[in-house]
Amino acid sequence: MAKGHRSKIKRERNKLQRETRPSAKLSYARVSVQKACFVLDAIRGKDVQTALGILEYNPRYASRLIKKLLESARANAEYLYAQDPSKYPNPENLYVAECYANKGPTMKRIQPRAQGRAYRIEKRMSHITVILDEKK
Repeated sequence: MAKGHRSKIKRERNKLQRETRPSAKLSYARVSVQKACFVLDAIRGKDVQTALGILEYNPRYASRLIKKLLESARANAEYLYAQDPSKYPNPENLYVAECYANKGPTMKRIQPRAQGRAYRIEKRMSHITVILDEKK
């Protein structure tokens, strides 16, 4: 039987399973998952500098959000590397290992229509995640 309180046991177990790759997450982004995925598909697998260049000249609204998110992930990588260079990847050799958008909550709004009817407008949100890794 394991010793200690259940929360302590969980903390120790989660510490061993924690993701060590630098990442950034944007929650409740006011863009639908489908529209965010168009931009994420363009940068997946690219190195960070190339991905930032693609996002700079992409006309979609989601590209501005994802550009800030990618810069945040790069800054996180530089911070982690400064803390412990042996444990974390070198920021010079980073590429976009994973990027995905998950569905967030939907705001429901009403649009008045003819003859007293009401149409529902759904304003969708998403949670966007970017994970970087070092090229081998």
